[in-house]
Amino acid sequence: MAIILIAHVISVTTGLSIASVATDKRIEAGGIYYILSRSLGLPMGGAIGITLFVGTALSISLYIIGFAENFLSLNQVQELLHLAPDSLNSIRIVGSVVLVLLVIIALISTNFAIKTQFIILAAIVLSLISIFVGIFMGNGAPAEGSHELIKPFRDFSFVEVFAIFFPAVTGFTAGVAMSGDLKDPKKNIPNGTLLAIITGLVVYLTLAVCFYFFIDHQLLLNNYNFLMAVAWIPLLVVAGVWGATLSSALGGVLGGPRIIQAIAQDRIVPGFLGKGYGKNNEPRNALIFTFFIAELGILVGDLNVIAGIVTMFYLTAYGVINISFALEKWASTDFRPSFRIPIWIGILGFLASFMVMFQLDMLSMLIALVIVSFVYYFINKKQLHLAMGDVWQSVRYSILRKMLTQLDRRQLNERNWRPNILLFSGGTKNRPHLIEFGKYLVGEHGVISNFDLVLNKSSKVLFPKNKQQVEDDENGHVEGIFARRQECNNIYEGIKTIAATYGFSGVEPNTVLLGWGRQTSNPIEFAKMLKYLSDLDLNIVLLDYDTERGFGRYQQIDIWWRGGSNNGNLILSLIKFLRASYDWRLAKVRLMIINYDEKKEKKIIADTQMVLDNMRMDAEIKVVNNGHEKLPVNMIIKRESANADLIFLGLAEVQEGMEKEFVKRADELYKDLGTIALVKASSFFKELHIGL
Repeated sequence: MAIILIAHVISVTTGLSIASVATDKRIEAGGIYYILSRSLGLPMGGAIGITLFVGTALSISLYIIGFAENFLSLNQVQELLHLAPDSLNSIRIVGSVVLVLLVIIALISTNFAIKTQFIILAAIVLSLISIFVGIFMGNGAPAEGSHELIKPFRDFSFVEVFAIFFPAVTGFTAGVAMSGDLKDPKKNIPNGTLLAIITGLVVYLTLAVCFYFFIDHQLLLNNYNFLMAVAWIPLLVVAGVWGATLSSALGGVLGGPRIIQAIAQDRIVPGFLGKGYGKNNEPRNALIFTFFIAELGILVGDLNVIAGIVTMFYLTAYGVINISFALEKWASTDFRPSFRIPIWIGILGFLASFMVMFQLDMLSMLIALVIVSFVYYFINKKQLHLAMGDVWQSVRYSILRKMLTQLDRRQLNERNWRPNILLFSGGTKNRPHLIEFGKYLVGEHGVISNFDLVLNKSSKVLFPKNKQQVEDDENGHVEGIFARRQECNNIYEGIKTIAATYGFSGVEPNTVLLGWGRQTSNPIEFAKMLKYLSDLDLNIVLLDYDTERGFGRYQQIDIWWRGGSNNGNLILSLIKFLRASYDWRLAKVRLMIINYDEKKEKKIIADTQMVLDNMRMDAEIKVVNNGHEKLPVNMIIKRESANADLIFLGLAEVQEGMEKEFVKRADELYKDLGTIALVKASSFFKELHIGL
């Protein structure tokens, strides 16, 4: 009973998921493969589709071997054919002949094959009637008082019995695989799928209850052919067993080729498998291919081995079908099925499938997942895409929406701070060093929005509407970098406007990176722009790039720190990301402090070391005493940092009305020092005092 119910938890949830998806999209040939590929994309749909096809082809072997074992157990057959019932070769011979006959039926015509199913169905119904009549006639009934409790498993474990039984609840997929031959798939698939599953559940549960209460348990334990002893007309039971096994095998012979044919038509597997014949597009090439796989299964001849493989492949496919429905339900704005079910049904089916796989055989589960992953990787490398798209874009958007909401609700702290940079490159080709430096600062954790503002003085508005947000592909598809080329009639006003408005709640830019305006034709506007950015409470990083020295050997970084502002805190945070990059990973960091009182040198070193320890950063501390010589700062930096490949300096405040003097003084201070990064921290970073 437990095996029946667990198996049907998976089949019912999968059937409901298929029914819901089938009423949303137009289902064409390929059945479950078509559903998955149009939902999860060709790589994932193809990986599961191929797995499902192999499982379907091997299920043909499973059902035929089951038929052969029953067929050979009859004395009349043994005497007529002179075949031993327990011989593996006998099973192979009978199985191969039956497979050839089924393939011939399918080759004649699909309609002919389907019509034979009605005859088989009649045999199954008559066998069930014979069994139930025999039970109520008292055939095989236990003796009075002998109804003792027995263990349900003796020769086989729960896992082995489940693996053998589970393919018996997968028959509904044969109907789904025939989707291309149905008049109205949107109606036929949900109705047929659910009716098949419910009918099977009722029959299995009824038989289990009747066997437990009305059949002698010793008969159940010791006689695998007990149904022959119980049935009203034993011959009808034989007909039912043959009908059930041959019907399932024929369903696989019809459905399997259509799955691989649909996969081939999407150019995932060789095209000859997708060729159809006649007005009904009969998949004859795919049928022959299916025949060879099924024949290999028959030559193996071991029912338990094949059942385990088929069960694992079907469980993998069913798990993905359920999660496909759940993703569509959760994320897709285009998912509007007429058959509506709650999302938890798909999640339950997904979890149940993989939990059962884990319990059955963890190694086999891992092998199945590795096979699916390998096929997915192979298909993904072919870069096949559907014009209609898939659900993943909606999934990404839904995850992003959820994460943005969480980010907006939670306050950021210095420990988790990461740079979200607005980069104004002035053209990636003109200033590649800015892009390079920006990549160093964000590494694998931050984000860069690179704006290339193109001056267009003829425009009457700041940003011409038809020129907004033109994609810039010069950076390629680098993770975390988003590039735009945009025209504007005033570069400085454009930078200020973008800095004030760009971003989204929870992921607003926190840092502006641009080049130092040493060559600017309008120093006053440049300085006013810096003051405006500071008033917006953004971090500012200005790169004064030495075109001759560049970034040197990427071996030494000097930080010049006054010790009484928050700029040093920001610089140390940026250094953490900078040293995580490949080029700067071996760079030596020196913390340089100019001291005008030699008595404070030890305290300065102690305070600085405490700051470095708190930030878990390794750096050399060097205090330059300038109390006696009183040398200009520029001269000290030039002397002490002559070998530095990158120098970090704090950026002073821009005083209103003193913009031109600010730029002039800065040009003189930073002249001939090499490549410099000028930094102005926002109020987010706390001030650090180190004894000065």
